Amino acid sequence: MDAGNTTSAAGSATAPRTATAPDTGKSAISSDFETFLKMLSTQLQNQDPLNPVDSADYAVQLATFSSVEQQVLTNDLLQGIASRFSLSGFADYATWVGMEARSEADVSFDGTPISVSPSPDPDADRTVMIVRNAEGSVVARVDIPVSDQTFEWTGADGQGGTVPSGSYSLSLENQAGGEVLSEAPMEAYSRVREVRRENGAPVLILAGGIAVPADSVTALRQP
Repeated sequence: MDAGNTTSAAGSATAPRTATAPDTGKSAISSDFETFLKMLSTQLQNQDPLNPVDSADYAVQLATFSSVEQQVLTNDLLQGIASRFSLSGFADYATWVGMEARSEADVSFDGTPISVSPSPDPDADRTVMIVRNAEGSVVARVDIPVSDQTFEWTGADGQGGTVPSGSYSLSLENQAGGEVLSEAPMEAYSRVREVRRENGAPVLILAGGIAVPADSVTALRQP
């Protein structure tokens, strides 16, 4: 995928952290090294002249500090690399903008038909799509074919009318012999308007401002 389409917001959110992490590490190392030298000088000034500290001990202390210094610098470098990999992966999602993503997220109805993907129970002999508004109230019950084929919901409420524009959740009620077997969320396609990073994870903003985690998307298609 083309990583060049990533949003400027993503770049501005991550670049400063990548650039400043090594400087922070170097500043801390510089401060610690000065403290170490002061301690070493004090130790030399106050040692017993009749029983001086073996020079080999100083060499060991210097070697230990050098090892810690290199480890801190290595950790800073690895953090920078990890940040770049994370940004690259986020940029891949930018190519999803403009496409239709399928998920169990709410849908935004504005008069345009919505593609819905049912997944009926194998034992069902009747399936009913249940539509709930933002308050959770059922506003439509629509009989649909007992099939896993995608169909277009035109906003019908099942009683000859059409639901008003707004956000709705869709679920599928499975029945057999007049008894309800189960009810489960339905997947539907919605246009991807934007990609954001929230808490370190990519989030898709769908039509109507509906947000859905990118990893909950099960399919993509051209509109």
